[in-house]
Amino acid sequence: MIRILLAEDEDAMRTYLARALENAGYDVVAVDRGTEALPYLQNEHFDLLLSDIVMPEMDGIELAQRCAEISPETKVMFITGFAAVTLKANREAPQAKILSKPFHLRDLVMEVQRVFGQSVQASI
Repeated sequence: MIRILLAEDEDAMRTYLARALENAGYDVVAVDRGTEALPYLQNEHFDLLLSDIVMPEMDGIELAQRCAEISPETKVMFITGFAAVTLKANREAPQAKILSKPFHLRDLVMEVQRVFGQSVQASI
């Protein structure tokens, strides 16, 4: 089963995203900040880091950079509601996929499926 580490500081969004990904068949660990995600990356295997970019303590870009050091095989996908932040993420983590808010849960699941080369199914 594909394991996803979700880092999202907004409670409702984190719950919403985790539930959608779990319903699509993914194993999800959800945390509310980048600093909380780091120990998981160090001690467990994740196939995907799905991170908001703008978070307290450690933003998603720094988290992705740390992830590349700790677990280089883990793919990265960002979610953000800020266009200017998207430009910075493209510069600093060009290999990462970026999904801009607002998006439909179906779009999120389809993008995750694409990242792993799975046949895309509109299951939500």
